[in-house]
Amino acid sequence: MKQFAVIGLGRFGTSVAKELGEKDQQVIAIDRNEELVHDIMDNVTKAVCLDSTDEKAVKSVGLQNVDVAINAIGTDIEASILITLILKELNIPQIVCKATSAEHKKVLEKIGATKVILPEKDMGRRLADTLISISDNVREYIGLSDNSSIIEIIVPEKFIGKSLRDLDIRVGYGVNVIAIKKKVKNAQKQEEEKINVTPQADDIIVKGDVLVVFGENEKLDVLKNER
Repeated sequence: MKQFAVIGLGRFGTSVAKELGEKDQQVIAIDRNEELVHDIMDNVTKAVCLDSTDEKAVKSVGLQNVDVAINAIGTDIEASILITLILKELNIPQIVCKATSAEHKKVLEKIGATKVILPEKDMGRRLADTLISISDNVREYIGLSDNSSIIEIIVPEKFIGKSLRDLDIRVGYGVNVIAIKKKVKNAQKQEEEKINVTPQADDIIVKGDVLVVFGENEKLDVLKNER
């Protein structure tokens, strides 16, 4: 289990701290606003009210022992930079910072942040990618990097009645089928979706099946255009 510190409990920092806490990770949440600290106490391992630009105060709560520090201070750029410098001096292995602009991001990277996030820009890019990628036959899109994704695609007509061995999608398209979603009838005769996370070569594709596929975007585009 990793130890995390989240500094700055605005919307972004609070969201990250709560998500980590829900995943049973050890989390120290820090902010100078006593009300924000109080509000998150039940969701994290420790919640502390202090000024994170004070190196002595930061050391007093054991921040130097964490594996990952998330600097979620964004609007106060001077404080964001100073906190990042303190985290770097504490030799924390991973320092993740929130930035509010490309210039802010560049500064944080130069002074030692291992990863810098532009939440609004990143969210907008993911939404745009999703809207572009989802079509009549693509139900879901998850971008993993600039050139690879996971998609859920309704099987093309030409796949119906064939086995995964017959289709040989890995060779033919250069992508990997990691799951198959099928519509089945439950005990109450109601239709529900069942996920096969270990598809076998002899599994037969039927109409309405959904393939969960991982691969490079260019190769996925070829598959998405099949009918």
